[in-house]
Amino acid sequence: MDLRRDVFQAIADPTRRAIITLLAVHAMTPGAIAEHFNSSRQTISKHIQILTECELLKQEQTGREIYYHLNPKKMKTIADFIEPFRNMWDDRFNKLESIMKRSINNPSGKKK
Repeated sequence: MDLRRDVFQAIADPTRRAIITLLAVHAMTPGAIAEHFNSSRQTISKHIQILTECELLKQEQTGREIYYHLNPKKMKTIADFIEPFRNMWDDRFNKLESIMKRSINNPSGKKK
């Protein structure tokens, strides 16, 4: 049975989010990724495997080395899901800011 991991479960883990952040800058080998963590290489390899299964990472063989890099299409899927929530919170914060400015400009609360 082919079990696909959920992208959102994958990014729920802080180590995997840190790996994604590292790879946002440039492609890296598993060894280079592991150097940034206090975990074993096996643990980091497991995280990389999960991210690859979710198609958040792609691997590319260059000579004897395997380099991992972000899959922008899958990252866009996440961004597209999050966008309506970001818009909602931006709207709420803008309304709060407007209320706070009115209250600072009119501390007594009396209508002018």
